[in-house]
Amino acid sequence: MPLEKYRHPVLFYVFATAVPWAFWFAAAYLSHIAPTNQLLATAVGVLGVVGLLGPTVIAFWMIWPHTDLRNDLARRLIGLKGVRPVYLFLTCFLMLGSILLAQAISLLFGYGTEQFSLSGKSSFSAGIFPGWFLLFLAPLIEELAWHSYGTDCLRQRMSLLGASLLFGVFWVIWHMPLSLIKDYYHSNVAESGLLHSLNFAVSLIPYVILMNWLYYKSNRSILIAIVFHITAGCFNEVFATHPDSKVIQTGLLLVLAIVVILRDRDFFLQRDYREDAL
Repeated sequence: MPLEKYRHPVLFYVFATAVPWAFWFAAAYLSHIAPTNQLLATAVGVLGVVGLLGPTVIAFWMIWPHTDLRNDLARRLIGLKGVRPVYLFLTCFLMLGSILLAQAISLLFGYGTEQFSLSGKSSFSAGIFPGWFLLFLAPLIEELAWHSYGTDCLRQRMSLLGASLLFGVFWVIWHMPLSLIKDYYHSNVAESGLLHSLNFAVSLIPYVILMNWLYYKSNRSILIAIVFHITAGCFNEVFATHPDSKVIQTGLLLVLAIVVILRDRDFFLQRDYREDAL
């Protein structure tokens, strides 16, 4: 389906930012009033999830009036027809491989082998919701927004590389209010210091490039984006990974993203999207 049907990027991204930010700033305020208050913790969790739902509701609101967009969405939600096995494999195991390799490299710099042990628990919470719940819920909800409408409405105006870089910058900014919510993952990262805060921001750029590469190589399968997003969060939480190893992981992903771009220049740089280029 021609991507020119997804034609309102400014409208989508303005509302996809304003709506969640309103709920998340409220959640941030409540999270610092009385952290042990169960009622406030419930409110923080609910506000966080409602804010997360904002972009998805907006995407479906923009899609639903158009029969062709609804049909396109239905085809892509769970469809894997024609997706090459190599892309399925990378979707499921690329992020696992990157964190294990990063931890192995860290051993050369004196970091411990205990990183390879299972953490047994998530490093964050979200109000009343445990971290592991959000590690599955957030990718599902987010990708129903970013890869139902958000990515394609950028791609119809620019190259894949341009769309990925622009979305990566947007995504860094979009996450910022979450760093103010007590005990959220992003808040814990911010408290760990400037290096790890910058690493989180930088890591989103190669991550988005690789995710969009898999997404378009897989006939715009939303399921591919959801699974890749879930693996990124879960594999970075399942091990007792030292934060510095995540900096190494970002370097590895940057190198891989550059290699992928160089090997498939036309796919990333051509202005028009063509399914026959897959």
